[in-house]
Amino acid sequence: MDDFLAARSQMALSLGFHIIYACIGMVMPFFMAISHYKWLKTNNEVYKNITKAWSKGVAIFFATGAVSGTMLSFELGLLWPKFMEHAGPIFGMPFSLEGTAFFIEAIALGFFLYGWNKLNKWFHWFTGVVVGVSGLASGILVVAANAWMNSPAGFDFVDGKYLNIDPIAAMFNKAWFTQALHMCLAAFTATGFAVAGVHALMILKKQNTDFHYKAFKIAAVFATICAVLQPISGDLSAKDVAKRQPAKLAAMEALYVTQKPAPLLIGGIVNEKDKKVSHAIEIPGALSFLAHGDFKAEVTGLDKIPENEQPPVAITHYAFQIMVGIGSLLVLISLGYFILLLRKKSILERKWLLKLFVLAIPLGYIALEAGWVVTEVGRQPWIIYGVMRTKDAVTPMPGIAWSFYLFSAIYASLNVIVIFLLYRQIKMVPILYSPAQVSTQFKAD
Repeated sequence: MDDFLAARSQMALSLGFHIIYACIGMVMPFFMAISHYKWLKTNNEVYKNITKAWSKGVAIFFATGAVSGTMLSFELGLLWPKFMEHAGPIFGMPFSLEGTAFFIEAIALGFFLYGWNKLNKWFHWFTGVVVGVSGLASGILVVAANAWMNSPAGFDFVDGKYLNIDPIAAMFNKAWFTQALHMCLAAFTATGFAVAGVHALMILKKQNTDFHYKAFKIAAVFATICAVLQPISGDLSAKDVAKRQPAKLAAMEALYVTQKPAPLLIGGIVNEKDKKVSHAIEIPGALSFLAHGDFKAEVTGLDKIPENEQPPVAITHYAFQIMVGIGSLLVLISLGYFILLLRKKSILERKWLLKLFVLAIPLGYIALEAGWVVTEVGRQPWIIYGVMRTKDAVTPMPGIAWSFYLFSAIYASLNVIVIFLLYRQIKMVPILYSPAQVSTQFKAD
């Protein structure tokens, strides 16, 4: 493995792991705060037990997210020194603010975990809310930095020098809002379906049904609402990408030839050598509408992009199809859940829907990873779009492949530890939080 490939692979691996830990850390505190609020309002001990159980998961993912995030910060300097040399002063503000949000989150989490029966009950609940808000702020700030890489702003690039730096303009670049919105909805959707699916599995096993049903409802509401909103966010993102990064949009849709109007492709096998797509379903004019709001609009194809500036088409297209396909499936599951709610039917009487939630446990995160691939691979060959190429930013240090192997082993070990801790926590729920008599049939309240 050459050094350039090793550096890119290491960064991809690190981000692939961290994005899951970070998204769970962003979302779970909100679930925890809702169940805590319900306990304070109803005095129902089940909600208190749910809060305590979820808080242990929050602590696990906070610790692992902190480790993987710290490793990423070292990797930026180790693997991409040229990038950090020039980009650091420009988009350093969101990273600095993210560090502040992280410290606030850590302090608030400490108050929450050790504040039971010691703090005022509403102040204790508030510390949990702060954990969620600061975690969400951290995620948005990091995405703002990534958005800057897709839409550079806040500086003038003159004769190879970065002048007239404006950190505020850099942070609030043209891509930050659409990327942050899309990422936040994706985090809530993926984590919501994963958490709801775990509790749905326990309901199907008839283990502590009351506990798991109440927990399921909280997670499912977040997951389904965000899943339905996600296509709207995706439409905003697609229109934004069409304006700023036509090469990325062309790669997402494997559009080799500029067309007016342009069809939307569903599926398809990409032949990069012959620059063709076979076995795809075409919806005439749909891509023109999604990109420009006009069924007859022209969409730029890869034929108008210099070959040395074209992203890898096959991987970008397949990742985009996976993201959209899974997102559509989660929307259908969400609509099924909403229909049951409107008809005032208990989901416990619909085992088929519970089973769908169980099957959806990993799907949100697969779509999340696929979306991240679209964002990063679709930007290539640029690390700063239109300004700096990825190959020009990589470290000159030889033997970086060994670093890739070392970090791979660390992340694999970290993942095994997290799975073990979560499995143990789930197994302990019936022991710690079961009532004296576990109800095997629980009606929707």
